[in-house]
Amino acid sequence: MAEVREFALPDLGEGLTEAEIVRWLVSVGDAVAVDQPVVEVETAKAMVEVPCPYGGVVTARFGEEGAEIPVGAPLVTVAVGASAAPAGEPAGAPAGAPAEVSAETSEKSGNVLVGYGTGAPAARRRRVRPANGVPVPASAVVSAAPSAPAAPAAPPAPAAPAAPAAPAPEASAPAAPAAPAAPVETRPADGPVPVISPLVRRLAREHGIDLRQVAGSGPRGLILRADVERAVAEAHAVPASAAPADGAAVSAPASAPVPAAGAAARGERIPLRGLRGTVADKLSTSRREIPDATCWVDADATELLAARRAMNAAGPKISLLALLARICTAALARFPELNATVDTAAREIVRLPEVHLGFAAQTDRGLVVPVVRDAHTRGAAELSEEIARLTESARAGRLTPAELTGGTFTLNNYGVFGVDGSTPIINHPEAAMLGVGRITPKPWVHEGELAVRQVVQLSFTFDHRVCDGGTAGGFLRYVADCVEHPAVLLRTL
Repeated sequence: MAEVREFALPDLGEGLTEAEIVRWLVSVGDAVAVDQPVVEVETAKAMVEVPCPYGGVVTARFGEEGAEIPVGAPLVTVAVGASAAPAGEPAGAPAGAPAEVSAETSEKSGNVLVGYGTGAPAARRRRVRPANGVPVPASAVVSAAPSAPAAPAAPPAPAAPAAPAAPAPEASAPAAPAAPAAPVETRPADGPVPVISPLVRRLAREHGIDLRQVAGSGPRGLILRADVERAVAEAHAVPASAAPADGAAVSAPASAPVPAAGAAARGERIPLRGLRGTVADKLSTSRREIPDATCWVDADATELLAARRAMNAAGPKISLLALLARICTAALARFPELNATVDTAAREIVRLPEVHLGFAAQTDRGLVVPVVRDAHTRGAAELSEEIARLTESARAGRLTPAELTGGTFTLNNYGVFGVDGSTPIINHPEAAMLGVGRITPKPWVHEGELAVRQVVQLSFTFDHRVCDGGTAGGFLRYVADCVEHPAVLLRTL
């Protein structure tokens, strides 16, 4: 008899607590091999294919494409040892099989996905025995959230018109998480709060939400970002409905859908989640926390372009971005106070010894910032190779979370969009960013005479807490000098 095993969404590393199902790679009844990818998910950092550690036949899938599921929620169940699915068996037939699910993993496959490896046995899941006496995995409670898309059949048939008006403010939240709310409603005043994401704690702190009063929809009552956002929306909705006196409060919820009949209802609504949501959070945090300032200068890049042509004629091609990256690492060696971050809790500036250089890359999924590790130890040729590799991975959606985090300084080449200048937002929690505009022919006074030269505008945005304008101006002036006279770099080689 085939043994049915449940495979849950693994911990993908970097503190990520949830992922969005982008595309299922298998269907119920398909045979899968050990380490075969079964689903493609998008986290806040990257898009990855999740391999299943079991070989057999898929008996069930949990969650529709586009649904967000927490870490630990079931993805699929697999009948280990089964060779094929019965031809006439309906897709939902194996639903009762999880009663025999084993909590042990299969043989070591050696596959490693970010923070998840199938080579080590997973912790056993606690079984829950319902009233009918049939044991089911504890994770069956969590599976209600991904399978919730089947529930929308209930709301279309309300008895009174006013009934659907009340849930309107929560229309964007999944309906199913309300079920696990009951066992998590009451928590000891001094007990631990089931939250593992610093982002969730920070979001609750910023909006004054008491996490002990929030019902978690994750595994075993884990509080997710969606739970806090729902609590924030409810907190904002309460004053609006409570402000009128007496009977006016009853009519307030009914008036909530009124804007839906206006222009707002005709607009396209795009959820801020996944990569787009992470970018939005970081940019908002940067604008809120960092007192930034920007200075800029025009530089004659004619000599830099000539030096690049000479280097490419003598060996492997080196990109212009790599030369600018090399100039940045040399400038940071002279002005180390800019390779830093600010610890707001301790009120300290933390100067970092290594330069992990991020560079902005536009992809179909949005703007990402891959990070070149230890850029200060690399030459121009090595920087060019690494930047090319990371750019290709970014456009293919193959960047890992480790390749998107940990940057200490960012280089933003917005000149590829045909613009001259910009005042970019600092990539939080970094302290500075160098922007490079397009290089274009312009009239320029060169050696006392007017000539047409290749001119570029350089902008430098910095956190005014880590330095004053003199340091920022010195950094930018050194970068401009290296662009105009590449021989200046010889002093640092």
